[in-house]
Amino acid sequence: MLAAVHLVLCDPSPDKNTKPLDIRTYYSLHYVGEPLVSPDQTRAMYTEYYYDQDQNTDTALINVIDLSSGSIKKLTPNVIGQSYQAIDWLDDNFIAYAHNGSIYSIPAQEDANASLVFDPPWPIGTTKLRDKSITFGANVYKDCNLQQTADRRLAEGNRTTLAMVYDNLWARHWDTWMTERKPQVFVASLVRDDDKWSVGTERSLMGGLKPFEGDPMIGWSADDYSVDKQGKNAAFVVRAPAEDMAAKTDVDIYLVPTDNTTRPKLLTAAYEGVASSPAFSADGKYLAWLQMETPGYESDINRIYIYDIDNGSVRSVARHWDRSPDSLVWSADGKSIYALAPDHGNTLLFAIDVQSGDTSRLTNSGSVLAMVLVGQDQILLQYTDQDKPTDLYLLDIGSGNMHQLTHVNKDRLKDTYVGRAEDFWFTGARGDRVHGWLVKPPSFDPEKTYPLVYLIHGGPQECFLKTLGYSMADLNLYAGAGFVVAVVNFHGSTGYGRNFTDSVRLQWGGYPYNDLMLGLDHLLATNRYVDSQKIVAMGSSYGGYLVNWINGHTDRFCALVAQDGEFSTTMGWYSTDELWMPEHDMGGTPYDPKSRPIYDRFNPEMFANEFSTPTLFFHGGNDFRLGIEHSLAPFTLLRRKKIAARLVYFPDEGHLITKKGNEIKFLVETFRWISEHTDTEILYDYNA
Repeated sequence: MLAAVHLVLCDPSPDKNTKPLDIRTYYSLHYVGEPLVSPDQTRAMYTEYYYDQDQNTDTALINVIDLSSGSIKKLTPNVIGQSYQAIDWLDDNFIAYAHNGSIYSIPAQEDANASLVFDPPWPIGTTKLRDKSITFGANVYKDCNLQQTADRRLAEGNRTTLAMVYDNLWARHWDTWMTERKPQVFVASLVRDDDKWSVGTERSLMGGLKPFEGDPMIGWSADDYSVDKQGKNAAFVVRAPAEDMAAKTDVDIYLVPTDNTTRPKLLTAAYEGVASSPAFSADGKYLAWLQMETPGYESDINRIYIYDIDNGSVRSVARHWDRSPDSLVWSADGKSIYALAPDHGNTLLFAIDVQSGDTSRLTNSGSVLAMVLVGQDQILLQYTDQDKPTDLYLLDIGSGNMHQLTHVNKDRLKDTYVGRAEDFWFTGARGDRVHGWLVKPPSFDPEKTYPLVYLIHGGPQECFLKTLGYSMADLNLYAGAGFVVAVVNFHGSTGYGRNFTDSVRLQWGGYPYNDLMLGLDHLLATNRYVDSQKIVAMGSSYGGYLVNWINGHTDRFCALVAQDGEFSTTMGWYSTDELWMPEHDMGGTPYDPKSRPIYDRFNPEMFANEFSTPTLFFHGGNDFRLGIEHSLAPFTLLRRKKIAARLVYFPDEGHLITKKGNEIKFLVETFRWISEHTDTEILYDYNA
């Protein structure tokens, strides 16, 4: 049954605001992190993040909000450049946070003094607290704890060479060369003495796993973990060590008691796909997780599995459901599981009946980024939409009422135009319906004509989502500059059913490209205000691949922008860090005569002679997914053909641009490029 969701908001109409959303305003917005609810269910703490453009520094502080009154208390100082990260509640009156690598406790009230809980000798990662234990992740050497790892790393400083030897794949991943240190999960005692806490000596929860012999660069690597509320059991997500792991997607889940009385138990032996998102029921009797069942396919549909800890039985629920969830939370009574899943350009909250598998929507629009239960009947959401920055909302499960608790950017967006998404559908490459939406610029006049920015998402098995904040692909950034902005979730996108997502296999330059062209035809036929002579396409990663593909197949764009996009599908396989992705999507390897024709058919390099559109390229020096040659090559091609081209190189970035200063540089260079080639004046001084 479809629940009616009623948003209780006080947002002004965008039509009444005419001030453009400029780069400086956009990067002044604060971001609300994932909430953590107090044991008595009356308050929640969250980390609030913001960036200072003048000082080029990030800041994070911790707040506590009363869920009834909405009153907010600041628990940590608001000092530019300082970072305080919320960890969890120690009890109803004290919280724990991380600062400068250490863990502190502090009363949940303003102007309180903090106390040191744990000063680890080696950096730790994700941390979870239970009544008498603390668990955390850390990258350590084989059979070493934190101190031993720190001592060994210090000793390595006396090496006479920095050379590293590899006998297996992966040699490098994402933006980092592999080392002998691997992510492990540890547990330690958490001891309370009055209002002070201390941490005992840590133990690995993965010590009972059979070690991989022969290659010190290969070892057990934990991707994620969960701990039941009782602190009795932990479940960790792990990549089993094997030769040439870059071609395998075998990611498993193990269950282990936190007292290490028995060895970790493998729960996912039946599948060689990716397992993820372990979630314990409130009573600790059941463990749910998400399971991809197809080996080698990193974007397979996620199925929900449930393990009975007492009797060892496993079952799958809601197999009829044609959505792929990415996170799970149990209801308080254990009768339902709440899941987040992409759906038609939104990330919606669903409820799944554990017995029948029936699913129902609890939200209808926008994007839920995180969720946490509040008692039996409410869920606290981290939520955003195309015209709403991230805030906390309280959802009443029964009535569907969704009440906004925080308004962290209300003053920052005062009088500023933030456009709403306007959906459209059209007949796509396979004769089925394809979805997209557009956002209009401020002071929009339908009698005028406007240039169009056509954004293309990556993946290809990803999708555009309706969100606002901290993304260079945010539609409102380009609308605020004076452009009509449109996106299309082409074949291969998630959120439209398994068949729609899977259809992109063996069709990289086929269905998605055709959808983009058909979508553009639809936009021009139904919106007279779009200037057909002033259209720019831009994309990142697979979106950058499509930009290169577009350059060899059409001249209907006056300019293009490609960020870390693939130019050669064959070289892309030989040099990438994750081989399973092209091997699945292209049907094999490029040296296999059976699959080589697919690599060649959809290889932009094969159409280099047809490239004719001015293009701006961006690339990160530490991009190990697609190396710098994938931008340097088409840049060289266009320059030698006497066609305008520009290359912006970020030596300190990987496949994605993550540093705010570099993001702003990306936008400044992009606005300069597209304004030049569309003969459009940006609505504000974007260099300010």
